[in-house]
Amino acid sequence: MRDLSQHPEFLAINTATLRQWPLERIIEACGRRGIRAIAPWHDDVERTGLARTRQLLRDWDVALCGYCRAGLFPVSSEAERAALSEHNRRVLDFARELEAPGVVIVAGGLPSSSRDLAGARAQVRDGVASLLDYAKTLSMPLAIEPLHPMYAADRACINTLEQALDLCDELDPARSGALGVAVDCYHVWWDPKLDAQIARAGRERIFACHLCDWLVPTRDMLNDRGMMGDGVIDIARLRGSIEATGFDGYLEVEIFSSADWWQRDGNEVLDTCMARYRTVV
Repeated sequence: MRDLSQHPEFLAINTATLRQWPLERIIEACGRRGIRAIAPWHDDVERTGLARTRQLLRDWDVALCGYCRAGLFPVSSEAERAALSEHNRRVLDFARELEAPGVVIVAGGLPSSSRDLAGARAQVRDGVASLLDYAKTLSMPLAIEPLHPMYAADRACINTLEQALDLCDELDPARSGALGVAVDCYHVWWDPKLDAQIARAGRERIFACHLCDWLVPTRDMLNDRGMMGDGVIDIARLRGSIEATGFDGYLEVEIFSSADWWQRDGNEVLDTCMARYRTVV
């Protein structure tokens, strides 16, 4: 297990952690602190502009550790499916232009007015398979991110690492590096099969590790994540399990926090991320 107090270069920031700042300011602030990687959201890149984003990354010597996000596959009509496919391909095109190492996939929940969970999961399977074909033409890996079961209806009907890995094994049985998983401690920490599934994934399937904490109580299902060390997740143990596979990539802080961290000055947020990375993660 890596000694993070001696290796600050493995820290990365998902830009959702700093919703109070525009992308330009996030890149600059990370660059000034020596944080060498970020994972931006596609909407923010579109607002900033692809050329401007690329130039800022170069100016501040910041790379991408990932790109958010594609997916949300279950839909109610063929027209929606066509529009979704076009959007997802555009996400991948932007990620390639910015030299991202991969794109995070969030499955999507039930289509409007649907109760067909099995059908939604079948749409996810078909959607990932179709997008994977396009991703391979760009040499752009896809990372399926399972989300906590509380999101099964509206955000992601792939809820365990086991489910995500089943998809990977079905669609990429050769472990070619084209399809893997993003392991977010917020979504998987509770899973009694977690250690076994991390070992099953191995280095070939784990493309990303996302960090934050689970607060007690959690006041909002989506936007009340905690800073590392403020909740109940044994983050260091989880990281140890992931790194035991040989994973040596970035550790990406991703905190959705409308009532707390998004209300603070972004400099305080970044400084706290750096401190907790050294002492908690």
